[in-house]
Amino acid sequence: PPPKIAVGGAAVRDGRRRVALMAAVAACRRAGVSLLSLLLGAVLVLLLPLVGVEDRCCARLRGLDLLRCQLPPAAPSTGLTVPYTARDLLAVKVEISKGSVLEAQAALQQALEMKKQGKREKAHRLLVHALNMDPDSVDVLTELGTILEEEKDVVQADHLYTRALAISPCHQRALVSRHRTLPLVEEIDQHHFGVIDGKVRRLMSIPTGNSALRRVMEETYYHHIYHTVAIEGNTLTLSEIRHIIQTRYAVPGKSLQEQNEAVGVDAAMKYINATLLSRPGHVAVDHVLEIHRRVLGYADPVEGGRLRTSQVFVGHHVPPHPQDVARHMQDLVHWLNSDEALQLHPVELAALAHYKLVHVHPFLDGNGRTARLLMNVVLMQASYPPITIRKEQRAEYYAALDTANAGDVRPFIRFIAKCTEMTLDTLLIATTEHAVGLPGACRDCGQTIPVRS
Repeated sequence: PPPKIAVGGAAVRDGRRRVALMAAVAACRRAGVSLLSLLLGAVLVLLLPLVGVEDRCCARLRGLDLLRCQLPPAAPSTGLTVPYTARDLLAVKVEISKGSVLEAQAALQQALEMKKQGKREKAHRLLVHALNMDPDSVDVLTELGTILEEEKDVVQADHLYTRALAISPCHQRALVSRHRTLPLVEEIDQHHFGVIDGKVRRLMSIPTGNSALRRVMEETYYHHIYHTVAIEGNTLTLSEIRHIIQTRYAVPGKSLQEQNEAVGVDAAMKYINATLLSRPGHVAVDHVLEIHRRVLGYADPVEGGRLRTSQVFVGHHVPPHPQDVARHMQDLVHWLNSDEALQLHPVELAALAHYKLVHVHPFLDGNGRTARLLMNVVLMQASYPPITIRKEQRAEYYAALDTANAGDVRPFIRFIAKCTEMTLDTLLIATTEHAVGLPGACRDCGQTIPVRS
């Protein structure tokens, strides 16, 4: 019999073929057919299924090699990697023209020549141009990362190596380079988390009855509603949102849809404050649905709290099929409540919870608002203040999400860490004597605020 390389239905078909062959032998014997003719016919029947077997076997072996290369390299793992991935959630790649690829290759060769001549600045500019022409060129990504690493920009260099490995997991030079930069980048990120933790401790040392703290927390509440709906394109001003929330009266001349969006976020925040904060470390799918039911309940009561039943497209990202959304949501909350997740830094865990939810995109509308609220649930359960992503940061926010979809979620985690520190700076400045002003939306908040005497 032929080798048993087939599985499932193919194996059944092979068995039936052998049974049919045995029946044919018996029939031929009764009919007086010669044994030689019978054997030649049998050999032909048995060899026909083997046509193309070698090609299929080679293709499977190549697939196994690719899968093995996609496994993490034997290097210290970073806490900023995403343990939740699925092939059906990968972004759709934009096809690059052949002319752009050739131009990128020519620019790469020129850059290598400039680098040999010691003209590093020109080499850098040529590599940036090559990357613009062909963003998926592994050689360009690796070479540009090498130059940035030599210029002491280790974080950006590591990001380029990560992008290169997402495209070609077996690229030897990128593997070696990322093995070198990974511990350095992790140390930088952990140091930033340590700065944030220090500011949280200083904030928690302020008495709960402090009038300045109560006042700024109330202002932060309205600011969060304003910015989280403004990111989605809502045109209500901060004063109009305050009027709507406080009086429940509509603002003349403004869309009722926009006003209902603000009321929905307010209702969701009140639900979170009244229920979820008393149960730290536990989030269920029903909790996410209840948050979304309030976020969208006033603007679209039919879809509020309901998983989508149709396919959606978010830029170049294709979320999972509607039939798989419920399973992905169960996987998300299972991971969120796992020991592995709870060992992460609260800012990192909150950022990943946000990213995973928008990656699955479980609702027809309101995914971003729900994800930002879920992020704050995780932070508040860890005794962090709720943070605000400002509308001025919209472009940076979406760019970080796109980068995460491309395979590197760490820039998004760093963005959320920066927003967390900006929120902490705002609260600390408002409760510090002789404050000098609020932090700007785009300022690098790496500096700490002097401790109040």
